Amino acid sequence: MTHRYSKYLKEINLTGDILFLNIAFLFIYFLAFNTLSTIFKSRYFELQLFFNISWIVSAYILNVHDNSRTLSFEKILKRLLNALGLYLLLIFAFLGIKSGAINKLYVFQAYVATSLAVITFNFGLLLFLKYYRKIGYNYRRVLIAGYGEMSTELRKFFTFHPEHGYKFMGYFDDHFSSPIIRGKINQIKKAALEKEIDEIYCLLPYMDPKQVRDLINFGEDNFIKVRVVPDFRGFPFKGVEVQLYDFIPVLDFRPIPLDDSFNNLLKRGFDVLFSLLAMIFIMSWAFPIIALIIMVESKGPALFKQKRSGKSNQPFVCYKFRTMKVNTEADSKQATKDDLRITKFGAFLRKTNMDELPQFVNVLKGDMSVVGPRPHMIKHTEEFSRAVDKFMLRHSIKPGITGLAQAKGYRGETNTDMKIKNRVKLDRFYVENWSLLFDFKIIVMTISSMIKGDENAY
Repeated sequence: MTHRYSKYLKEINLTGDILFLNIAFLFIYFLAFNTLSTIFKSRYFELQLFFNISWIVSAYILNVHDNSRTLSFEKILKRLLNALGLYLLLIFAFLGIKSGAINKLYVFQAYVATSLAVITFNFGLLLFLKYYRKIGYNYRRVLIAGYGEMSTELRKFFTFHPEHGYKFMGYFDDHFSSPIIRGKINQIKKAALEKEIDEIYCLLPYMDPKQVRDLINFGEDNFIKVRVVPDFRGFPFKGVEVQLYDFIPVLDFRPIPLDDSFNNLLKRGFDVLFSLLAMIFIMSWAFPIIALIIMVESKGPALFKQKRSGKSNQPFVCYKFRTMKVNTEADSKQATKDDLRITKFGAFLRKTNMDELPQFVNVLKGDMSVVGPRPHMIKHTEEFSRAVDKFMLRHSIKPGITGLAQAKGYRGETNTDMKIKNRVKLDRFYVENWSLLFDFKIIVMTISSMIKGDENAY
């Protein structure tokens, strides 16, 4: 059938990625050297080949070219940016091997240009496909087996979202007799072949399991996609993931992105790289200066060490620059506004977030991440977990030096129920929606807050 060529979309997508990537790479080369004729003889041709291989590997591993019709722009962007994060890590690995042979500024410019080119092509293709399907091309003919409330909602989705490219061809049901019902369940096979149906949606609440199995076997024999729709509307969870234990389907009602081992590896790679750069370019000179000022201003060590709640609520020793006079309440009492324990230089460190800099050591040790929910004192974790619903979800990932709540201004004393609930709400949102792009965005917001100074930091 003429509308089945979507099966070539992955190949089209990858070909377009490579074409746009190379155009962008050559454009940067031309800007740098004012010619293209020398590239095949230069060391940059090897770099260009590696850029191509790195993107193909990244796109394949992270399934960037999944041609599902209903993927949202947000999910596609997250998938692209995660792949571009892996792409960057592979390029860093290449630079480690070729250290000194290639201009680092050129590599950075090439990475930015090729990344923007790939994003532009992918979203350009996506917009074109949505428009193309909306005007009536590249569609899928679909039938719904089983009639009820869920069936009508599914039909509305097909009807009111023409950009996804579904053409609704009718309901089939054994329990209702109505002009909108095209026939009985046992008549679906004949109708599907006559009308060249592409997909059959089986609504589990309204069908016998034997009928569903029969249609699945029919679909496999006739190259028709059969999709099964269960009823999870009574479960107030954002994500549902199906896992098979042999032939038994098991539902996970709260899968989070960092449950995936590759996402964990990607985040860990970014954490280590970012922390090493921070240690080399900031901590190497800032640490001795800050430590000296702290010890001159008040007696005691430069570093403050305290047990905090980490991933899975496991305690770890968290490092900070000491911002208070040495006192006996540090492990139980939060800092408050105009707190007499805070030193003058300590107030500056808190306002600019610089007191958190030693936590890059925690990140390298594996106790923390650069971005994540801020770790609380163990005493406060116990208190908040009793007072705030779903509080412990924030402990399903590593705590961070900065987090979404802090970037949004929820810093300082949590002296009201509303403050802690809003903070936890943002932490949960981060846990459920993590992406490498999200981490970059939070880091930029945090740096902006450091420059401006945060009035809630005390």
